[in-house]
Amino acid sequence: MLGDHEGEAAVRLARRSVEKALGVGPTGPSVEVPRSFDQPRGVFVTLKRHPDGRLRGCVGYPLAVLPLRSAVSDAAVSAACDDPRFPSVSPSELPRLTFEVSILTVPVPVPGPGPEAIARAIHVGRDGLIIESGGRSGLLLPQVALEQGWTAEEFLDGACEKAGLSPGAWRSPAVRVRRFEAEVFHEREPSGRVERSSGGASPTRERPGPRR
Repeated sequence: MLGDHEGEAAVRLARRSVEKALGVGPTGPSVEVPRSFDQPRGVFVTLKRHPDGRLRGCVGYPLAVLPLRSAVSDAAVSAACDDPRFPSVSPSELPRLTFEVSILTVPVPVPGPGPEAIARAIHVGRDGLIIESGGRSGLLLPQVALEQGWTAEEFLDGACEKAGLSPGAWRSPAVRVRRFEAEVFHEREPSGRVERSSGGASPTRERPGPRR
């Protein structure tokens, strides 16, 4: 578990990284982060328009391939500049966006056997999902199921669609289903107070590893 001060540091680091990438914001030192940020963690950074909360970008690392400090910074810049679903964030737009950081646990297989056992093992609102089959992969953060009002079966269907598979593909033994949990921290308003949250994230785009 991360402390609230660590969550706030992660969100501040995400915003500062984008400000630096866009050439705006403070000119002083970078955000100070705890030593715990030296540990590799999976992470996603979500940008939302304020105040309507519409998605503006979301990119991340499902697996712990980078130290948390690097993963947050890289994912934040990618969410702002490299999410192919949106044009790059402009400097003038940044003050109207909020930042949300989801820090992931290590994904583990969902226990079976059989689709009924898999669905029963999913805890909606706590678990995120990774679906993999035939070289395709799709990830949905835990918050998505709450945002959409999905059941466990609908959440599994949605993760399949994210992977480019048909709904219900998770019922096949050939499809790998993994779950993870996330600690989520968000700004209440742009550059404002950071809070721990339990829902409301938007669909994501994965980065399988460092882009450098």
